[in-house]
Amino acid sequence: MTDAKAASPRQRGGSPQASSHTLLEGRLGYQVESALLVRALTHRSYAYENGGLPTNERLEFLGDSVLGLVVTDTLYRTHPDLPEGQLAKLRAAVVNSRALAEVGRGLDLGAFIRLGRGEEGTGGRDKASILADTLEAVIGAVYLDQGLDAASELVHRLFDPLIEKSSNLGAGLDWKTSLQELTAIEGLGVPEYLVTETGPDHEKTFTAAARVGGVSYGTGTGRSKKEAEQQAAESAWRSIRAAADERAKAAAKEAAEEPVRETADASAGAVEEPVRETADEAVEAAEESVKNTDTSSANA
Repeated sequence: MTDAKAASPRQRGGSPQASSHTLLEGRLGYQVESALLVRALTHRSYAYENGGLPTNERLEFLGDSVLGLVVTDTLYRTHPDLPEGQLAKLRAAVVNSRALAEVGRGLDLGAFIRLGRGEEGTGGRDKASILADTLEAVIGAVYLDQGLDAASELVHRLFDPLIEKSSNLGAGLDWKTSLQELTAIEGLGVPEYLVTETGPDHEKTFTAAARVGGVSYGTGTGRSKKEAEQQAAESAWRSIRAAADERAKAAAKEAAEEPVRETADASAGAVEEPVRETADEAVEAAEESVKNTDTSSANA
């Protein structure tokens, strides 16, 4: 494994690009043939602005298949009793642009991508679709250069936490269904999705807003309308669930405090009653004393 804290270009006698690649290789845990890694990091916008260089799209296609194979194999072996439909939902919870983008951000992958000026100017280095595509291309490059075992080890190291988390999602694997069930329980109405799209035909980004009763509870983005809606539904589900949980906690706290208040009220009543009885007895005694005095005076 190459040390992530590699020597500077001057010390190594190499180029700044070589140094940055060494840094990325250190994070990946594998050295990759230089030209192959450069191609994996080359976005189409950079290629178009520089005379039609090879892009990372073919490597992305390959890496997507490698990633899908490793994740699917893991889920198949880990959940021997789950039907195909549920396995597909588990895989979708792991292999999607948002999850891949988060893994890419963990590697600081955006800093290494070769982008065109236009894409650079619009924040392309942190765009989920670009990070996801580039990560798949890098996985494809590792597969070509180091073989399936190395690529599989890399996928496991990067994605096993997500695979483990996906197993605990339950009904949340289908966020749109889960949201509809939750809003019905809460009496909020039926969710609606407002979807917009941006970007050229070959690289569209879809943005969805999940609305319930005219109120937007969450948004999501994706490379397809379905993915954007699922992410928006997840965001809305978490928002509504959190609010419901807070209400439940407040109600439980109030219910726990009620017996304390009742006990305090009962204790106060128990104290006040003898006081009232003692006061009444004192008044009666005084009145009796006055009567006795009046009677004595009359007899005299």
